[in-house]
Amino acid sequence: MRVRLRERRTQRRVFQVTTLLCSLALAPSAWLWIAAGDRVGTVESAPSAPVAVVFGAGLDQGKPSPYLEHRLTAALDLYREGKVQAILVTGDNGRVSYDEPDAMYRYLTEHGVPQEKVVRDYAGFDTWDSCTRAHRIFGVDRAVLVSQDFHVRRALALCEAAGIRSYAVGVPELHDATWLYGGLREIAGAGKAAVNAWLRPDPALLGPKEDGIPKALAQAAER
Repeated sequence: MRVRLRERRTQRRVFQVTTLLCSLALAPSAWLWIAAGDRVGTVESAPSAPVAVVFGAGLDQGKPSPYLEHRLTAALDLYREGKVQAILVTGDNGRVSYDEPDAMYRYLTEHGVPQEKVVRDYAGFDTWDSCTRAHRIFGVDRAVLVSQDFHVRRALALCEAAGIRSYAVGVPELHDATWLYGGLREIAGAGKAAVNAWLRPDPALLGPKEDGIPKALAQAAER
């Protein structure tokens, strides 16, 4: 009987510790869902804003990956419907052979967005860097954020923490292996987001302010 009682106590403690660890791991994800509220939707439900911010999502032989192309298509729809006046494309250009912003720029301009309306951020190495640079370097105060549905709540929370009033368009995807990997990755990403939103560190690269977005908006106002 004593052995059985000890085994049950041990099992109970293991269960309690496991439950606690799982709760702690999922708490940041719950925070992202609660914080987003009703500010995540579609191109159709998005309110007008000066800028759309499109986050990088990988390249395929120098061209936007399918996930990135879907983000860019949503940004195109926002621009064509007159809901945004400029598009900030932010991604990784940490090495010469890998250039997300230029690939995004080419895609948008080849599909009809005027060159002066697409502004590139070459140092969006992660979501926090993209958000805080959008505000501090490019002067974005209000924006529609564009990303996949599993990532966009994290982008929304971080851009709000960076000082940008945001609405998020969550691009839907087939629930395939790539989508599942992205969703699982967000569990760890949510924890990092909570730390960034609390500490608000400087991005990896800061640099001087850039006037691409103000110029694009000024031109739009003149028309």
